[in-house]
Amino acid sequence: MVIKVFLASSSGSTAIKKKQQDVVAFLEALKVDYTELDIACSEQNRMWMRQNVPEEKKPSNGIPLPPQIFNEESYCGDYDTFFDAKEDNTVYAFLGLPPPPGSKEALQAEKEHIMQNGTHGEENPDASVHNGDAQGEEEGQAGDEKEGEDGGADDKATELETSRGEDLAEEGEAVEETDEVTEETEAQEEEDEEQEEEEEAELEEAEEKAE
Repeated sequence: MVIKVFLASSSGSTAIKKKQQDVVAFLEALKVDYTELDIACSEQNRMWMRQNVPEEKKPSNGIPLPPQIFNEESYCGDYDTFFDAKEDNTVYAFLGLPPPPGSKEALQAEKEHIMQNGTHGEENPDASVHNGDAQGEEEGQAGDEKEGEDGGADDKATELETSRGEDLAEEGEAVEETDEVTEETEAQEEEDEEQEEEEEAELEEAEEKAE
């Protein structure tokens, strides 16, 4: 994919020259491969740029001004949209290019991906538990079937299966211990709530007697 930047080398507008310089300098700083296409020296470049800028992106007079940026034949935007992407650290997305590993844009995309996955996990808190239980059952069944099929296997295979069974048993015990701790915590919370209610009732009764 080649980034095409349409420029006007002989433009009399200081503002246009500055915008062109900003775009080129930033692309070079990012080490993005691009090609400059001069519309001042080539009528073909001028016509191609005007024809391929979407109608809704053209100014009221219908004549788009440089710089205009394309990714091959796909329109990326003009200077204003390029500047907005630069401010938001989304230049690679603006150009239709994958951000290089370690760049701000790549780290930002990774962070958003992690946040989305975390949100999904919170919406279904029991999903991982159910999946873990189902996986444990499937592993247990697979272990039993393999032990039946490999009844005549050597001692090493038997030891591996035994070790695997012990690991599954330990996982089951860990789950049971977690459930017990959860039940104890819930029971303690209920006792604390009942005690608070009793204390509030006693306080109200004392206030009534005092009145």
